[in-house]
Amino acid sequence: MAGLNDDAQWIVLMGFVVSFSLFFLAMLLNQSTLVGQTTAEGVLDFPKNDIRDVKNVITESSQYSSDPSKIAILQEDIKSLALSRKGAVVTYTIIPTSNSTDSHKHISIHYNNGVTEYNEYWTSL
Repeated sequence: MAGLNDDAQWIVLMGFVVSFSLFFLAMLLNQSTLVGQTTAEGVLDFPKNDIRDVKNVITESSQYSSDPSKIAILQEDIKSLALSRKGAVVTYTIIPTSNSTDSHKHISIHYNNGVTEYNEYWTSL
């Protein structure tokens, strides 16, 4: 045993270390690709343009009338249109201001298409 050369054991050990390191890096790269794909799909699935369209219709229609009966008709029309065209439930509420000097309109908008639920509180300028 005194004359046994054990240099080859270090070579085998370093081979194992390098191979485990490469395996770990491959697993890390694979996971980062999956996370990036999931994030991109989440961004694409978010109905940004649908919400923007609904918000524009609501804010424009709120400027036309302050009569509560007409507002109720507008709310039902917007709810029906959003459900039939976008497949989403849209409700909004015009919040009355308690301060008489406040000339701003405050609207609470709720959007839900079954996948994405979005709430926004909008105040006119």
